[in-house]
Amino acid sequence: MIIYGKNVIKEAVLNKRPIYKLYLDEKSSDSKFINFLENNNISYELTNKGQLNNLTDNAVHNGVVADVKDYQYLELDVVLDKTRRQRFLMLDEVQDPHNLGAILRSVEATNYDGVIISKKHQVPLTGVVAKTSSGAIEHVKLILVSNLYQTILKLQKEDFLVVGTAGEATASYKEIPKNQNLLIIMGNEGFGLRPLIKKGCDLLVSIPMLGKVNSLNVSVATALLLYETI
Repeated sequence: MIIYGKNVIKEAVLNKRPIYKLYLDEKSSDSKFINFLENNNISYELTNKGQLNNLTDNAVHNGVVADVKDYQYLELDVVLDKTRRQRFLMLDEVQDPHNLGAILRSVEATNYDGVIISKKHQVPLTGVVAKTSSGAIEHVKLILVSNLYQTILKLQKEDFLVVGTAGEATASYKEIPKNQNLLIIMGNEGFGLRPLIKKGCDLLVSIPMLGKVNSLNVSVATALLLYETI
């Protein structure tokens, strides 16, 4: 897959992700970044900005683009650890790659144990997601499941408290217990949690809105809940 941006590619190099081809703007004057590539034995091809634009569909690539091995998903059972308290984030049909990237950045910053997403109706991992995550995608465990509701039931059997978000909830996000296994669920940008997913939650919480708008961007709301529960 194609990724771009210096932070993203730097983290890919440090994480030993296989890089098939790396393209660098022939006019680049960033000696620090070039030295980083050379010190890590990463070969690169100098090219013009037009080709970099074509490779990235005119995205903000900062003069560096790479073709790398796809990001891999994990199985839930591989990540579950009964010997310690764990915290997972589940995303219910998040569609915007910028939102997903920003969420992954918050997940990495709060050291959550992983992000659970469905095989269907979920934005895939793309260069946009990687760029928005600023390289955090390299360090977050991404867990792919066939059915979110069945995954909720599975984690409840493993003593996870399942917390969903809903604008009509009377409990505040600040009331989430912190001393137990947690599954935080965030919903779609437009309609929030689907009814079945909401039904499966043990606790529904909301974020107080003191202004005139009635909701926050899902990535911002996610960051608030993650930081509140660390």
